[in-house]
Formats: sequence, C-alpha cells, structure tokens
Amino acid sequence: MTWSEALPVIFLGLMGLAMLAYVVLDGYDLGVGLLLHRATDAEKDTMISSIGPFWDANETWLVLGVGILLIAFPKAHGMVLTALYLPVALMLVGLILRGVAFDFRVKAHDEHKPLWNFAFFAGSGIAAVSQGWMLGRYITGFAPGVEYVLFAAVIALLLPAAYVLLGAAWLIMKTEGALQKRAVRWAKIAWPPLVLGMALISIATPWVSDTVREKWFALPAFIALMPIPAATLAALGAVRFALDTPDVIGRWCWAPFAGTVAVFVLGAVGLAYSLFPYVVMDTLTIWQAASAPESLAVILIGCAITVPAIVGYTIFSYRVFWGKAQPLSYG
Repeated sequence: MTWSEALPVIFLGLMGLAMLAYVVLDGYDLGVGLLLHRATDAEKDTMISSIGPFWDANETWLVLGVGILLIAFPKAHGMVLTALYLPVALMLVGLILRGVAFDFRVKAHDEHKPLWNFAFFAGSGIAAVSQGWMLGRYITGFAPGVEYVLFAAVIALLLPAAYVLLGAAWLIMKTEGALQKRAVRWAKIAWPPLVLGMALISIATPWVSDTVREKWFALPAFIALMPIPAATLAALGAVRFALDTPDVIGRWCWAPFAGTVAVFVLGAVGLAYSLFPYVVMDTLTIWQAASAPESLAVILIGCAITVPAIVGYTIFSYRVFWGKAQPLSYG
C-alpha cells in the first residue's frame, strides 16, 4: 500500500476513534440525563455533579469526528449529511437544550429548577434518539424501504437504553448510598434492551449487504472472527454478573462501567470490520470519498497536534476529578 493509499485509512481510523470516544464518553452523561427524572431532588444534584466536570468536553470528540469526515472525506460528508439532515438537526437541538438547561439550573429559583431538570432530560432524550436513528440508517446504507425505516426506528429506541445502562454504570462507580443502589436497579432494567439492540444490528448488517455477509460467514473468516462475538457475549454476561454481585456497591463498583465500555468497543470493532473499506455501505469507499493526498498530508499535520492534545486533556481531567461525586455546590 502506497502512502497515498494509506492516508485515507489513517483518517478513517482517526474518525472511528473519535466517534467511539464520543459514544462512550458522551453516552454515559446522556444516560445520566435520561435517568434524571427518576431521582429525588437531592439525587438530581449529585447526578449532575458526577458529570459536571466532563460532559461538555466529551462533545469535543463529536466535533473532531464530524470535522474529519468533512475535510478528509468530503464526498461522504455530503452524502451522509444529506440523508441524515433532519436527525442531525434534532440532535444539535437536543445538545443545545442540554447545555442551556445545565447552566440555567444553576441560577434558577427552586420553583423553576424542575423546568430546567426536565429540559436537561428532554435534551438528552432528543440527542440519544436522533443518534439511534442515524445509526440505524447508516448501517443499512440508507437503503429505501419500509423495513429499513422500521429498523432505524427500533434502533432509535434501543440506543437510549444502551446509554441508560452506561449512565447507570457511571453512577454506580461515582456515587454512594441510596443513589448507588438505585443505579444498580436502573442498570438491570437497561441491560436487556442493550442485548436486543446489539443482536438486531448484528443481524441487519449482513442482511442488507452481501459484502458484509461474505466477510463474516465465508470460511475460514467465520472461524477467525468468532472471538469478536464470543468476547462481546462474555462482556455482556460479565456486566450482568457484576450487577448481581453484592460487591457492586463496594470494591467492584467499577466493573459494570468497564464491562459496558468493553461491549461498546467490541461492537465498534465488529462494525468497523463490516464496513471497511466503505465509508457508505456498498456505495462509496474511503479512497473514492477521500480528499487529494496532498490535502490529507497537510491535514494530518494538524491532527498530529490536535488529537494528542484532546487525548491528553481528557486523561488529565478524568484524573483530576476522579473519585466519588460530592453533593453539588455553587457557592
């Protein structure tokens, strides 16, 4: 593979890394937002405190991923954004609503705080449902037909459940007492929809694409790839086992979150293998969609500076604010 041919692969890897980081990092705070309406007023403050230092920075990864899609794969950017214009717009509305609600609840009088709590919950829901719809349409290659629209609608409902599991697992790790115990119950409720959603995606992708079906089910590739679904099932089982373990509210409080992140990572690996080398399923390869090699070489210099800076800041912020969340204070 020449340098010119390798550049689109490098940028595809960077874009995939950015989108995976966004789904995991912003996924847990979206999940916390979706759980907000189930908590008491005091618990709401603790839940907001647990994500306060991180939630807005987590969205940096979304900006990075979409930015790489725009500058490195402009043809794909136009095709994807044209097909997903409405859900992208709704997602942005949801994210903006979350930001406004997060800041306004700080200054709100007691009688107005429920309104902003609901706005934060609603913004989280709008963003999560929109992302689920986009995922459902993207992995089916934007294929026309009622069955594909229904599939996208199902994923739009199941992805928020996956975020709820991730958010509940975050609360198990970051909180104590009654809220931590309630988070365990919330995680158990959200676990089955996550399993269902991953099963549907695993079935739908080879169903709509002959290319994916041949990559996964042709021998000897089928045998070589078995560790991916096997590891995913093991991670799902480990999450459920951890939730049923009494020590989950003690020394094993980190286990459900780590297991859920592993499920997301393994799902991303399987999806990446299914899609490669296409950036739009069975329609546009990364080399067809990529910018000129000269442009990519210049952009890569910028990414070599920007991406390590974002990674370093992310690691630093999580290290500084590690530990259990404290009661919220604006004093």
